[in-house]
Amino acid sequence: MALSKEIVDKVYEAIEVAKNTGKIRKGANEVTKILEKGEAKLVAFAGDTSPKEIIMHLSVLSQEKGVTCVEVPSKTDLGASAGLEVGTTAVAIILEGEAKNLISEIIAKSKQ
Repeated sequence: MALSKEIVDKVYEAIEVAKNTGKIRKGANEVTKILEKGEAKLVAFAGDTSPKEIIMHLSVLSQEKGVTCVEVPSKTDLGASAGLEVGTTAVAIILEGEAKNLISEIIAKSKQ
């Protein structure tokens, strides 16, 4: 499902806010571990990841765990929102911090 630019921007913003006031994990392996433990509040992965096999399991695992998982277009932008100088394939928000309202809004809009 393609998200609107407005929701994608909110995802990036929520990751930035959670990075500063809460807790996030970066990278497909770390996100997988957090999902398996049931600690993720929101998962975002980059649609331009290559090969796709790196992230294919994230949406399925998120669905099994009842966690909202969204696809954003750019791993470069995803990495930047997570405070990295390089791109990242996936980010999980563990503690929302001040991003709680943003995350609630993203979850509501992504289910529409």
